Amino acid sequence: MSGWRNIKLTLAYDGTNYHGWQRQQGQGSIQGVVEERIARMTGENMPLHGAGRTDAGVHALGMVANFHTRSPIPCPGFWKGLNGLLPGDIRVLQVEEAAPEFHARYQALGKRYVYNISLGAVPLPTARLYTVHVAADLDLTAMQACLAQLVGRHDFTSFAAAGADYPVAGRAKGAIRRIFSAKLGSGGRSPAQISIELTGDGFLRHMVRNIVGTLLEVGRGRRPVADFQRVMAARSRPAAGPTAPAHGLFLMEVYYEELPLL
Repeated sequence: MSGWRNIKLTLAYDGTNYHGWQRQQGQGSIQGVVEERIARMTGENMPLHGAGRTDAGVHALGMVANFHTRSPIPCPGFWKGLNGLLPGDIRVLQVEEAAPEFHARYQALGKRYVYNISLGAVPLPTARLYTVHVAADLDLTAMQACLAQLVGRHDFTSFAAAGADYPVAGRAKGAIRRIFSAKLGSGGRSPAQISIELTGDGFLRHMVRNIVGTLLEVGRGRRPVADFQRVMAARSRPAAGPTAPAHGLFLMEVYYEELPLL
């Protein structure tokens, strides 16, 4: 696209009031809101390409997107202008001039997600939109043992959205993804909060939430650790546990140049 600039954005957003990242007719979306503000600044109606499509209610602290423009507005001008036009639940963290061939989705090498869970008898009201409350004693050792089984290259059909079809023809890799790191940790300042962190080369729709839902069944003692391997081998969505709620999930980071040392 001769004469066009390629602008890379790093975004953070609270997904509570949106129907996900992807633009939808008649529904508020992160992509749609940001595109409209860019058009207001540039006078151009250009698509915004995101690194992925977060579900309704999912949050992000490191979503990456790019758009093309002929506008001469410098990157600091886009940063200041967009943050002035966007609602408070969407922020532009960084604006960069990208190479012409850069594409936020197709050139991503990996992503890191964190799922926050609050424990204890009473959930904190300030955390209700960003953590999922589990009023049960969880077997964290058993959950960590299951997480270890996720590391490596596997077929994750059992954890894909119900009814999803992932073809293998051409460049498509079906439901096979590589998980570089899967761990359990502290989810924040409160000792009654834990997090499940997954880093991989890609994730299927609902994959993280379906993994978490299955892990919680193990943690509650409803499934043995040995059953987790059977779930993965089944390559069938009904074999896994329920889909965990969206509001505990955060897209933390998207990797391009290189993956972190894990």
